[in-house]
Amino acid sequence: QVQLVESGGGLVEPGGSLRLSCAASGFTLDDYAVGWFRQAPGKGREAILCISSIDGSTYYADSVKGRFTISKDNAKNTLYLQMNSLKPEDTAVYYCAAHLTPPHLMGKPCYGMDTWGKGTLVTVSS
Repeated sequence: QVQLVESGGGLVEPGGSLRLSCAASGFTLDDYAVGWFRQAPGKGREAILCISSIDGSTYYADSVKGRFTISKDNAKNTLYLQMNSLKPEDTAVYYCAAHLTPPHLMGKPCYGMDTWGKGTLVTVSS
């Protein structure tokens, strides 16, 4: 069974750090395009960081450049999101996603995500 499960969300003060994890099962993360998305209260879901093992492309949203990084532990089949210098506007439900079904759009690693986790809430507040 194909599944993504996020963890690591919580309450953090402005300026703090948090690391989210996304454990994959039923497929190998490193074979596909994967990424992190978020949805703030009252707003639509946005892509923030994506990477593709198919063509090596990456995407970083301007709002998180220099503060957030994405990484994978292939041995654990787990995707991570390291978030530093957190701001109140980073408050959102964070989702990991994967694009398993072809075709894959080259150079667009965030497009076509078809497998989603249920999300984890991150609240940045003093």
